[in-house]
Amino acid sequence: MTDLDDPTVLHLDEYLAHPPARVWQALTDPGLLAQWFMPGDFRLSVGHRYTMRGTAMPGTGFSGTVQAEVLAFEPERMLRLAWRDADPGSPSAADWTITWTLEPEGRGTRLFLTHEGFDPGNEMQRRARSIMDGGWRHLMTNSLAAVL
Repeated sequence: MTDLDDPTVLHLDEYLAHPPARVWQALTDPGLLAQWFMPGDFRLSVGHRYTMRGTAMPGTGFSGTVQAEVLAFEPERMLRLAWRDADPGSPSAADWTITWTLEPEGRGTRLFLTHEGFDPGNEMQRRARSIMDGGWRHLMTNSLAAVL
């Protein structure tokens, strides 16, 4: 099944010319996260809830603030997060799961992203999915790569 067949999920993968330990650091160090993604009070601890602040996107119903929770992790292999829009009245009603998976590949890392939980019956979420597909690609190929 491709992402086109399943409108509830996005799958992306990117090769990064850095070892898994370095990529993991960029995914879990709050200072580095703030440089390439969004600032927040992230802590690598299952159950830790934190807030990230980004740019509001009225066209998708995104308030600009994410309430997140660390659901699971395996050091240098996998990080799973719950994401919800901090505005309970948001028309996008975002309630997503983001999973980063790291696999060593040669001298670098293959980084996989799975973004699940899009509601194809919600126009704002369909729009958000379309925009986030390009947004995640830009973050992985440009912003994250630059921090690494």
